[in-house]
Amino acid sequence: MQNKRRKFIKLAALAGAGAAGGNLLKGFAGVNHVADPFLKPGNMTGEKNKVYDDIQQSLIGAYGAWAAELTQNRLPDFSFRRKEWRDIDVWRNAARKRLADRLAIPVIKAIPEVTIRKQYEYDGLYIEEISWQLPYGRPTETIVLKPLNHRGRLPGILAFHDHGGNKYFGTRKITRVSDNRHEMMVTHQDKYYEGAAWANEIAKRGYVVMVSDAFPFASRRVMLQDVPKHLRNRLHDDDPELPENINAYNRWAAGHEHTMAKSLFSAGTTWPGVFFAEDRVALDILCARKDVDASRVGCGGLSGGGLRTVFMGGLDERIKCTVSIGFMTTWKDFLLNKSYTHTWMTYVPLLPNELDFPEILGLRAPLPTLVLNDREDGLFTLPEMERADEILKEVYGKAGVSDHYRCSFYPGPHKFDRQMQKEAFDWFDRWLKGKG
Repeated sequence: MQNKRRKFIKLAALAGAGAAGGNLLKGFAGVNHVADPFLKPGNMTGEKNKVYDDIQQSLIGAYGAWAAELTQNRLPDFSFRRKEWRDIDVWRNAARKRLADRLAIPVIKAIPEVTIRKQYEYDGLYIEEISWQLPYGRPTETIVLKPLNHRGRLPGILAFHDHGGNKYFGTRKITRVSDNRHEMMVTHQDKYYEGAAWANEIAKRGYVVMVSDAFPFASRRVMLQDVPKHLRNRLHDDDPELPENINAYNRWAAGHEHTMAKSLFSAGTTWPGVFFAEDRVALDILCARKDVDASRVGCGGLSGGGLRTVFMGGLDERIKCTVSIGFMTTWKDFLLNKSYTHTWMTYVPLLPNELDFPEILGLRAPLPTLVLNDREDGLFTLPEMERADEILKEVYGKAGVSDHYRCSFYPGPHKFDRQMQKEAFDWFDRWLKGKG
């Protein structure tokens, strides 16, 4: 009798929650579903996303189901999958404008002057170490790689380095410019790239490859000497190349992301907006090079590099081919399951009402797009990676260019191994060189 009474009280409490929360009770036997009076029929989709309609755990506890229903029962306003968007050019222009508004991209008025710091040969490549000064922060250090003794214009690749919880390093994560590599970068490339410096490997196939330090990594990182003493945790910038000092800095930088994100929001911009502004400068510089065919330029990267690929590929039509690796899912996945595995660099306030995350990359349709995923990637859930794939298939299918989009799933954890690199490089060759 006591157990029945407890069950009755529990169901009564849930019924009260259901009256306020709509679909919260759906799936409980014996409890009638209460319709959401605020859900407009016009916002329903022909093929609804699966509503998170069962009472279950989420990153934000009992608020998860309610929060998910704010967007999951309808297609976003600027989704090309909506019936009212028929003309792809009209849709793309409108959606890109809205995305740019939400990113609040800071204005960088002029292409900065490039300084050539070093020129040399290594690994069968001609290598330049260059830098440029943006209107803020320290100079952006960049590495350019291309085949030796090649004349004429080559296709270009804007290669984005990963995040990896390591802000001390940037370009060195995906390049190799001497036999004297930092021990942490040897370990990093072994773990994520199967020992390869993938920027070198794609350059050898006949590309001019540019790798710049992202905000706020490596040359662009926040220096301890530039923040108030009470925020430094007694750390300093002396002897920075020692692994113990690098690890201490990376721990500090991870905690500082909260401060950086809040400060950027207070400045009226977003972290992805800053990424895009600085990456666009790098693209300007790459396309202006005399050894680059600006009509054949692609971009790609793993993890944080995949994130930057999504925004750069979605917004700038000079990017003719993209490969996003290890960064594709839905806003629902971040909301309910995986935001805690990611940094503040991902999020754009209000945008989930207007574009699902994969639809940002879908803005480039009909331009070719490859997405590479790892099935055991701990940063995402497999069902939502698969859902993102279905969304992009639908976008490219409606655009009439299904063969311009491909998504592949590989076994294993978060990585961009040599097998994945081969598919990525072949994709670039196909669309930037007309091979295959």
